[in-house]
Amino acid sequence: MTAIIIILLAVLGAALGSFLNVLIYRLPRKESIIFPGSHCSECDKAIPFYLNIPIVSYIMLGGKCKYCQAKVHWHHLLVEIITPLILIGLFLQYGLLNLLFLKYAIMALFMIPIFFIDAFHQIIPHKLSIPLIPLGLLFAFLPGGDVGIIDALISAGIIFVFLVFLAYAYRFARKVDGIGGGDIWLLTAIAGFFGLMSMPYVILFAALLGIIYFLIFVRDKSQGFAFGTFIAFAAVAWALLGAAQFVINIPFL
Repeated sequence: MTAIIIILLAVLGAALGSFLNVLIYRLPRKESIIFPGSHCSECDKAIPFYLNIPIVSYIMLGGKCKYCQAKVHWHHLLVEIITPLILIGLFLQYGLLNLLFLKYAIMALFMIPIFFIDAFHQIIPHKLSIPLIPLGLLFAFLPGGDVGIIDALISAGIIFVFLVFLAYAYRFARKVDGIGGGDIWLLTAIAGFFGLMSMPYVILFAALLGIIYFLIFVRDKSQGFAFGTFIAFAAVAWALLGAAQFVINIPFL
């Protein structure tokens, strides 16, 4: 039975990954995610369904458009591979019928496009980050979750207020923006999903990844980089590890 579920999640995840690629390409350009249908961004020719099979089509066509031979960016294949892998990982961690699987699967499906959009464009679309806030609170309200509604509300509130204060303080002191609004909304949403006691771990992990990336690839102190990418990665990693179960919870939260 487990093997069948893994196969089904692999197929579903690859299909969802294909849709996430649409979000990654179109949201930063403020294009409709519905119309037009799948098409080549270079020659605008519509892609028929038999050439739009996740993973398979990319490999068979050698990562190129069939009509104009324009290269299709490698991230399309990567997204279609990692999406099912994440869903399978969450299934193995929580089980298919566990509320936590659905909770963190939905969160991960938002984090994947956020990761790539911020990496490529240095923006976190509000259409992805803000809806995560009520979703996290909704899961906190449902029975069987790992974070209570009070914990979620307090965590989201504290993170939001602290980051807004920090952003204004940095702007006042340095006369430039130090924390983007997208990062604030994203961390607020993640706080609602994970609760107050998990946030130091998630933020510390994201910061550590960001520092390593900066030291290796950036090095220029005046150059900014996409921190939302590391936040999204840390959030998914935390969910996959199931590490929230090791956090000491405050009884009244």
